[in-house]
Amino acid sequence: MGGDLTVAIVVFLASAGVVMFCGAKLAVYGDALATLTGWGRLFVGSLLVALATSLPELSTNISAVQLDPPNPELAVGNVFGANMLNMFTLSAVALAFGGKRFLVQVAPEQGYLIVVAVVMTGAAILFGAVQWGANVGEVGVVSVILIVLFVAGMWWVYKNRPAADDEEEEDAGMTLQKAWLFFGLVSAGVVVSGFFLAWSTDEIADITGIASSTLGILLVSLVTTMPEASSTIAAAKMGAMDLGVAGLYGSCAFNVTILFYADPFFRNGVLNTQTESAHFVAGGVALGLMVAGLVLVLARNRIKSSIAAVALALMATAYLMGAVIVATVGGTEDEDGSSRSSPPVTTARTFDQ
Repeated sequence: MGGDLTVAIVVFLASAGVVMFCGAKLAVYGDALATLTGWGRLFVGSLLVALATSLPELSTNISAVQLDPPNPELAVGNVFGANMLNMFTLSAVALAFGGKRFLVQVAPEQGYLIVVAVVMTGAAILFGAVQWGANVGEVGVVSVILIVLFVAGMWWVYKNRPAADDEEEEDAGMTLQKAWLFFGLVSAGVVVSGFFLAWSTDEIADITGIASSTLGILLVSLVTTMPEASSTIAAAKMGAMDLGVAGLYGSCAFNVTILFYADPFFRNGVLNTQTESAHFVAGGVALGLMVAGLVLVLARNRIKSSIAAVALALMATAYLMGAVIVATVGGTEDEDGSSRSSPPVTTARTFDQ
């Protein structure tokens, strides 16, 4: 047992290091693509970087609904939990890089992307509440609506992206082909290392028996959003604030579409109907933090530095409080007896990724 635990910890640390390295490189090559393609940091961050950093969540959720028995609550919980943690990352990174000084470097056009992320998350919460189970083949109608909203929203973001600024006109230091090649390679690195992160976390939870909501909050949710966090920090260090913020909000929007991609693999119904009370708590907190971020971005030039710092600190605190509530609600449901017969370790992690 001790040897197995040691192996799992070593794999976790090694894969976490690879994810952090690749996530940082995503920002570098994503910034180069923003310049070389002329698409700009907002669109590249909201689509390419967001997609690459969310691929581990996608593979994890598809695997979750294919378990025996399936764990659809994990897939649904990952959507809301990851979005909630992305907003914590936004507030923490903004605080670390100057608060208002960070915010004033974010283009107001980010508001379009934030609205898309808010609408996507709000729609997922609403559809989960009404429990609409209509389906087309193996895919729920709700999942189709969500993917249509995402595509339309990304088109809207693209049409309203900022004009090329002085930074985007600078020499990227590489060719377009090289930028695409290395962006693809580090994206693959995120996917592969993300798989080993999830595996090692499962092993640690299983071996130690610490299959609790606390483990999910402190370890598993950190694992699933590590690519987004490292990419955002790297973007901030480069002064590419738009790229980092767009990557986070774009990830929030894309995470909701995971319901569409995972739905065909879930054979026991429609995925959006597998919601529980803890999902709504996490979704509500994520939604509130997204709106708070929108207000800060739009009012960045009119608020004092002290107010911006306090608001960002409150956002971070709201995430921590929300995580505690999610863990408490999830634990209560399990104690009362859930209808799902998955192993306890999976149940404990359902709402915190």
